[in-house]
Amino acid sequence: MTEQRQPEYQPPAESADQTEGEEKGGTDARHFPRSLAARLVLSAMAVALVLLVLAAFLLSYLFRVTVERNFDARLQAVLNGLLANVEINEKGQPYLASRLADTRFNLPLSGWYWQIAPVDGKGPVLKSPSLLEKRFPLPPEKSPLRDDGGMARYTVKGPGGKTLRVIEQRYTLYGSRPYSFIVAGNYDELRREITAFMRTMIVVFAVLALALALAIFIQVRYGLRPLKRLHDELWEIREGQRDYLNENYPDEIRPVAHELNLLLKTNREIIERARTQVGNLAHALKTPLSVLINEAQATEGRLARKVMEQVRLMRDQVNVYLDRARRAANASSLTARTPVCEVIEALVRTLKRIYRDSAFKVHIKCDSAFRFRGERQDLEEMIGNLLDNAFKYASHEIRITVRVEEQDRRVRRSRRWLWVIVEDDGPGLPEKDWQTALKRGRRLDETKPGSGLGLSIVSETAAMYGGEIHLARAELGGLAVKLRLPASG
Repeated sequence: MTEQRQPEYQPPAESADQTEGEEKGGTDARHFPRSLAARLVLSAMAVALVLLVLAAFLLSYLFRVTVERNFDARLQAVLNGLLANVEINEKGQPYLASRLADTRFNLPLSGWYWQIAPVDGKGPVLKSPSLLEKRFPLPPEKSPLRDDGGMARYTVKGPGGKTLRVIEQRYTLYGSRPYSFIVAGNYDELRREITAFMRTMIVVFAVLALALALAIFIQVRYGLRPLKRLHDELWEIREGQRDYLNENYPDEIRPVAHELNLLLKTNREIIERARTQVGNLAHALKTPLSVLINEAQATEGRLARKVMEQVRLMRDQVNVYLDRARRAANASSLTARTPVCEVIEALVRTLKRIYRDSAFKVHIKCDSAFRFRGERQDLEEMIGNLLDNAFKYASHEIRITVRVEEQDRRVRRSRRWLWVIVEDDGPGLPEKDWQTALKRGRRLDETKPGSGLGLSIVSETAAMYGGEIHLARAELGGLAVKLRLPASG
């Protein structure tokens, strides 16, 4: 039965290839902010903007309807005044017993007019002095403009190009024939009031929108502050400044912090048990191996020599795995800090004494402030292997460059990385052999002494710290080995 394994976690890579893949997959990251705060602010502002626009339209509609209703009520009051003041003389013709108090009906072409005319069109027409020689046409008796009470309301272009709001109703005066009573007012004045209100409302709603946006931003920032604190504490755990999370969080985040603490505790226990078991197993094997070596040394013959050879191989393997367990233990020690330049300079001095017959020019470019987040012996082992290979194969010149990888500005307190680059001007290595050279025990040049374990040990040790190693062609013409390790700070 085949065992099913969960896929190993790989940290997300921020690269152009990933972005291109997302776009090909139908998701454009530019249209969907990765920041949770940005998503909450933008979504809340979008909802608030929609609600504000709907409220603005509703208020403007209600204001316009209210103003028009009030305007019609003013015209209705004038019409009622006309009806109350109209009288019939001896000839059966209507006249006004007294003038209207509103002087606008006396000013020529003021935009405010009234008219009393017989429905059949026969007979004199009474009208306001402001109308001069103009007359209003009578709407038909059966018109969709009329309401249930028989009053017609409509808008027309009046004298002087002004827009007029007109109401008209028909009455029969004292048993005589029916007359049409018309009152018109300047609708442009009403429009100016509506426009002034709309402008004021836009300014008020714009200020309100800005205030809401600021309030939403503050609310989101305040609401997400516990997540920022959780991120900071996780960063402190990774940097070795604390062991566990503080569980003093809001109710929604406290269970997450508790589960993370349990996960950290379980992980430490598993590592400690595995380290102990590996150490116990290795030490348990060393005693029988030592007995076998002693017995083989005391015995002559082909079998004894073969047993000695194989036992020594077994002992080397035990030592390799003991070293691996030690490196794993050191890699889990998050508080270790090692100065990089100091280690490189010490190793170069030692190798110059070993290779004193070769006049190498060694160029070191390194900032004394650079620190490796790990144990000194591991850094010495990794860089020592790289420099030893460079001294073996270089012709005249070796270049060592140490730099810090730029942090991702989008991620607060993102991990910093060191790049240690060792270049030489030797014969180099064909690109097709780069991956082979990193495998354990693979030697591509039998003319030089060695076991073929150097680069593989560097790769394994770097991987325990989350780092990596790459081979490339050097600017000097030989091989360039690029080692990526976690930086301190």
